[in-house]
Amino acid sequence: MTVYEFAKGLILEAGNNVTKIMQQEIEIETKSNPNDLVTNVDKATEKFLFDNIKKTYPNHAVIGEEGHGHDLSETSGVVWVVDPIDGTLNFVHQQENFAISIGIFKDGEPYAGFVYDVINNVLYHCKAGEGAYENERLLPTLIEDILEKSIIGINPNWLTKPKLGPMLQPIVEDSRSARAYGSAALEIVYVATGKLGAYITPRLQPWDFAGGMIILNEVNGRATNMLGEPLSILHPNSVVVANSSLHENLIHNYFDNYKDTLIALHERFK
Repeated sequence: MTVYEFAKGLILEAGNNVTKIMQQEIEIETKSNPNDLVTNVDKATEKFLFDNIKKTYPNHAVIGEEGHGHDLSETSGVVWVVDPIDGTLNFVHQQENFAISIGIFKDGEPYAGFVYDVINNVLYHCKAGEGAYENERLLPTLIEDILEKSIIGINPNWLTKPKLGPMLQPIVEDSRSARAYGSAALEIVYVATGKLGAYITPRLQPWDFAGGMIILNEVNGRATNMLGEPLSILHPNSVVVANSSLHENLIHNYFDNYKDTLIALHERFK
């Protein structure tokens, strides 16, 4: 069994466990602020993934949202980047619109990506260089499109920030419309499937984007930070994902005007 096949089976099993735990009482805690939630399901799912990965591949490294691998400083060998529940607020309040996400890297290069929409039983997955799939349907290459005809994924809270609002508001105004789904992993795969033209956020953790980014690469989408630089799995990043032409438009016609602000922003992430 390859690492890809093992990971595919593991994420499906983790999703099955989540649906079982959801039938019981969910225990909720706060982390950095009252809106930064973690549940017993997040913790149990990450432990299940971590334990099974390390049991099968003891030499592989794991970075997980709920504490595993946060001290990792380099990307040699095989690294799993795991988000047990991406969209915890949605999970708590809606019991839907959340996903399990896994990105696997070999010596810093993408190897395989998985985003599992548990409630809808839809698995987005890929092995680098072999195309991306929605369950067993091969995803087509992204169609190039312009901002004026695109729906943009963006959290409206960012538009209220004094330094970020002036940067992001023109993008929303020039787009066809904007949406916020509350799960970065799902929003990135929505770009990969063409449901969104782009997804933009000033700050995102590696476990939020790793799996979706690898899937997006397979349909010729682009994922960088707001400076147009490659995303790092070792620290937070700003994130811009889109089809190639729209991505170039966003970087050069919108974010280039705020380089000094963005450089300062990214320095705080490292």
